[in-house]
Amino acid sequence: MSKGMRWSLIGLGVAAVAAVAVNLAAKRGNKGVEVRMEQVDTRDLVASVTASGQVQPRTRVDLAADISGRIVRLAVKEGEMVRKGQFLLEIDPQEYVAAVQRSEAALSSSKAQAAQAKASQLQAQRNYERSMEIRKTNAQLIAEEQLEQLKTTLEVNQALLESAEHNVEQSVAALQDAKSKLSKTTILAPMTGRITRLVVEQGETAVPGTFNKDAATLLTISDMTILETKVKVDETDVSRISVGDSAVVQIDAFPDTTFLGRVVEISNSSVKAAAAGGQSDQAIDYEVTIQLLNPPPDTRPDFSTTAKVVTDVRTKVLSIPIIALTVRENENIAPGDTAMTMGKANQKEVGKRDVEGVFVVAADNTVTFRPVKVGIAGDRYFEVITGLKQGDKIVGGTYQAIRELKDGDVVRQQKEEKKPTPGSKS
Repeated sequence: MSKGMRWSLIGLGVAAVAAVAVNLAAKRGNKGVEVRMEQVDTRDLVASVTASGQVQPRTRVDLAADISGRIVRLAVKEGEMVRKGQFLLEIDPQEYVAAVQRSEAALSSSKAQAAQAKASQLQAQRNYERSMEIRKTNAQLIAEEQLEQLKTTLEVNQALLESAEHNVEQSVAALQDAKSKLSKTTILAPMTGRITRLVVEQGETAVPGTFNKDAATLLTISDMTILETKVKVDETDVSRISVGDSAVVQIDAFPDTTFLGRVVEISNSSVKAAAAGGQSDQAIDYEVTIQLLNPPPDTRPDFSTTAKVVTDVRTKVLSIPIIALTVRENENIAPGDTAMTMGKANQKEVGKRDVEGVFVVAADNTVTFRPVKVGIAGDRYFEVITGLKQGDKIVGGTYQAIRELKDGDVVRQQKEEKKPTPGSKS
């Protein structure tokens, strides 16, 4: 074999070995589950509860008619500001004026009858007293029977006087009732505020609302200086809210602005809403009232709102992504382990229970499940109480990858997708 042939074969062998080495290196580099890795770091966390509701004034009065009649005057319009005592509307008073006049005439008649009864009673009393004096002087001049008749006449006139006086009292009461109904034909503003609802027009008939308040409502006056939003909070979250908690409120009518609020009331009884589809299960919510601290002047009742109630705040605490926290069933628990359990442990074996934790990435890119105890939850991160330290590398995604990981699995960093540059074709 010539020297040139020998060197050619050696070169081919070296190239083959190099190709195999490159191929093995490439395979080794591609080995492992593709995940997102993150380091445990300190962050500021804000725990909150989000719920929706509607804007309502704290003080609102629905005015309804106490009497029936046609509305003959309407002096206000919807959206108008009114002051306490201002005239709003009038119900036709003719019928009630006539009733007052009848009552006044009846009262005058009753007083006249009472005066007549009083005069008869005085006359009967004088006759009786005079006869008594005569009988004391000479018993033969006045018979006993005549004296008894005079006494009976006196008692009858006394009773007639009492009856007449009661008739006067009844007439006075009837007159007061008639005047009260007449006064109700004129409706004045009971408070200063804005007319946020006007459901009648001049010429319509007002009806009293004994059994149906909504049908009898004429208009609504609202004090728009103090506005609130009443939101419904699920029973699992309401225990985290306290009176005085701050809130960030977004009003749908003002999408680019947020407003501050404060929790002023939490209902003690639940508001039960029937589940969809007529099922027997019901969602149990509690009404939480949030006072708006800086509402815009254009805010109107019934505007839709979304309120985020801040329930807790942590500053510069260790945190992990919410997606990183997972549950592993029946993991062995070492004595004194402080890891938090998820609800009630379903202990299939003695000394084992369900725990939650994260996958910690070692230097050789293998992962190990480590139990952790978490505190409050922010929008994207959990507070870490125990189990991790700052700088630990953990698996922060994806959700599917975390579900399928096991101790000892090898992982590799997920490649970031390159964002297209402006003007490039996709």
